[in-house]
Amino acid sequence: MFQLLLVIIYLAFISLGLPDALLGSAWPTMYQEFSVPVSYAGGISMIIAVGTIVSSLQSDRLTKKFGTGKVTAASVFITAIALFGFSASHSYAALCLWAIPYGLGAGSVDASLNNYVALHYASRHMSWLHCMWGIGASLGPYILGYALTDGQGWNMGYRYIAILQVLLTIILFLSLPLWKTPKNNKSAQNGSESQDNPLSLHQIIQIPGTKEVMVTFFCYCALEQTAGLWASSYLVLQRGLSEDTAAGFASLFFIGITAGRAISGFLTLKLNDTQMIRLGQLFILFGIVFLAVPSGRTSSLLGLIFVGLGCAPIYPSIIHSTPEHFGADRSQAIIGVQMASAYVGTCLMPPIFGFIANHLSVSLFPFYLLALLILLAIMHAKMLPKVAANHS
Repeated sequence: MFQLLLVIIYLAFISLGLPDALLGSAWPTMYQEFSVPVSYAGGISMIIAVGTIVSSLQSDRLTKKFGTGKVTAASVFITAIALFGFSASHSYAALCLWAIPYGLGAGSVDASLNNYVALHYASRHMSWLHCMWGIGASLGPYILGYALTDGQGWNMGYRYIAILQVLLTIILFLSLPLWKTPKNNKSAQNGSESQDNPLSLHQIIQIPGTKEVMVTFFCYCALEQTAGLWASSYLVLQRGLSEDTAAGFASLFFIGITAGRAISGFLTLKLNDTQMIRLGQLFILFGIVFLAVPSGRTSSLLGLIFVGLGCAPIYPSIIHSTPEHFGADRSQAIIGVQMASAYVGTCLMPPIFGFIANHLSVSLFPFYLLALLILLAIMHAKMLPKVAANHS
């Protein structure tokens, strides 16, 4: 029965990735229909991000009160409603309104599901599950593209994804009896995640190592999002590649992440989470060096692949190591603030590089990534002795 639940969680991660790339793919059509500037996509993204941060910070309270299964099912249902709302919207204001439940649903399910997997499954499953998310995020634009080429419009693309989310909601509600803690897993050994009272944000931050892991997560997600958003522009403006060639090269970054997480699942059989994170940092460093060296297309291609492969193990490994570092009873609270830090980094740091590129030079792209990587490595290294002291 526990393996059946794992299959359902795998399906959930694929489904959760489906809507994540929809806005970017549909926006070239949407903004013209709504007669708004192209930059207005940022407003919708910010609303979603704020909702996600709020719900991530509340995930500990919600999960302890209702359990992971109910929180996941309800969050997916809220997301499905929001996607239906998107598909029925005929104004920019309506999109902004529906972005609120979209963000609130996404944050809770992300934090709750990641914590559940970290508590109850081996590290390889965390890597493979995030690989499944990458597959879902890749499939979403294809579904939207099908709707557009078939003459159905972007609305039907959102509606197809919403229908899939509803089907997942039904499966999750039917699976609620499976969401029980087995007696021989890490949570049972270290303490149940649902016994203690929810921790306040002030209490969470006072736990040794929390500040460091929050900055680590902030830097990682800032690095990943900045690389994904600005790689193509860097290749065009700095390396002189054509737009279509640069777009193809930039896609290698995301392919590297998805393929890297599939490979990481096997590597975790030999390496622990800390070793996986350090390996990822090393690969990112190699990638940044290749991006910075002005030696043509091959260097750029290798750089993006290496950065993607390096990013692959870091996110899953940080999440999976949370119960071990901070205790199973506090892992949901810690993962909640990690997720909030991640979304802050995602929202804040890519626009800052855009400002730098506009007023200084886009050539600083590799050095911006390097600064984030150095801070990430320093904060992760500072965290390890502090969390080790928690167990002494």
